[in-house]
Amino acid sequence: MVVVRLSWSNWNEEVLRSQVLTLVYFWHEECPWCRRLTPIFKKLASEYEGEAKFAMINVLDSEENRELAMDLGVTGTPTSMFFCEGRPLMSYVGFVAEEELRRIINDALNKYKSRLIQSADLKKYIV
Repeated sequence: MVVVRLSWSNWNEEVLRSQVLTLVYFWHEECPWCRRLTPIFKKLASEYEGEAKFAMINVLDSEENRELAMDLGVTGTPTSMFFCEGRPLMSYVGFVAEEELRRIINDALNKYKSRLIQSADLKKYIV
């Protein structure tokens, strides 16, 4: 599956322990902007398959999902957050057009690759 379905129960495994850049999309069915963004998100997930993990979490599916979103500072939908080895890298709130989302993803991938290079360079100084 190109897009991982998230919930509070698989959050640790799919996001916090992920070894690849992970884009988490917080959404729900009643959100009109989410209905517009979801097909774009899924299309780009196919285009970037192998470069990043794309995941969706419906914030209204359960109280635990809602609490998880609130703990992460999500106050509205759609919200998307990038995670690098379980740590938030960057986020954006609201609907964005396909080309803008592609630019945001490319920017996140560049930041992710830069962090990997920096952490690899630092490892040679660790005793």
